[in-house]
Amino acid sequence: PPTVPPPPGLPVRGSLSLHRAYLRSPLGLLRLGQLALGAAFWVTVAAHKYEGAAHFALFAAVLVWLLTLALFGLSLLGRWELVPWLGSRWLLTNLVHDLALGMGLYAAATGIMGHKAKQRSFCNLPGYSQHCLYSAYLSASICGGITACLYLFSGLYCLSRRCQDQRDII
Repeated sequence: PPTVPPPPGLPVRGSLSLHRAYLRSPLGLLRLGQLALGAAFWVTVAAHKYEGAAHFALFAAVLVWLLTLALFGLSLLGRWELVPWLGSRWLLTNLVHDLALGMGLYAAATGIMGHKAKQRSFCNLPGYSQHCLYSAYLSASICGGITACLYLFSGLYCLSRRCQDQRDII
């Protein structure tokens, strides 16, 4: 009797290598900036005593930072096809992440930290002897504002690629 070949298995993937074109692309550079400034935001908040709405700001910053790290890692390795359903829509996934999550949550977190800095502006006076969180809150709000702008720029980059009927992030 004739032998039947075994059913095809998963496609063999090559070894992991960096997708250098992504790293040099505008989106890759923006992602590096988002990761660096996002880490500066949440480390600044987490390193100081915080209360109230700053809990949400810290949660939002860490959530978006972790999702950005995942997007950056998958894009850098060229493995976005491993993500079910989203991998085939990777440009749209990046677009929604940047504009809805990244920019939206960082704008809210920046507003919260800016409001907290304004509340603590009295302790910035010379001769004030108590521990002052003004500079920490102000630093976090500046980092958050710049990070929100970076998410806006990367979202607009993805949107322009989408409007040009391109399907890839580079």
